[in-house]
Amino acid sequence: MTISHYHPWARPTRFENDIRHVFGRLFADTGSASEWTPRVDVREEDARYVIVADVPGVELKDIEISTNKNVLTIKGERKSETTTENAKLTRIERNYGSFERSFTLPEGADAEAISASGKNGVLEIAIPKKPQAAPRKIEITH
Repeated sequence: MTISHYHPWARPTRFENDIRHVFGRLFADTGSASEWTPRVDVREEDARYVIVADVPGVELKDIEISTNKNVLTIKGERKSETTTENAKLTRIERNYGSFERSFTLPEGADAEAISASGKNGVLEIAIPKKPQAAPRKIEITH
């Protein structure tokens, strides 16, 4: 027989297990293919900021980029592929549907000069920086 110390907090109580069970079901991945979020990289260069988004399977005509009050928003949709009548899906891992990502533009970004391009399922958004005001000396008059 092995003797071990009893620690009342070492084992979860039934209540804790019940809570984990309920919240685990609420926040679990349901495997739904209706929502997805493109992954992005954001980098700062000397003269601009760049957002690179992976949007495989999304046609450029299905993407909308807009700015409003210093927030850049990317919206789009990856449309579901149609299957043939004789095909039976046994697994769905790719997500389809609408997406939306928003980014607060940094101070000094030139929202009026933003440009975007896309190729091979990668969207690149270039956000130029406004030129820095050069310091100037102010003379005092008598």
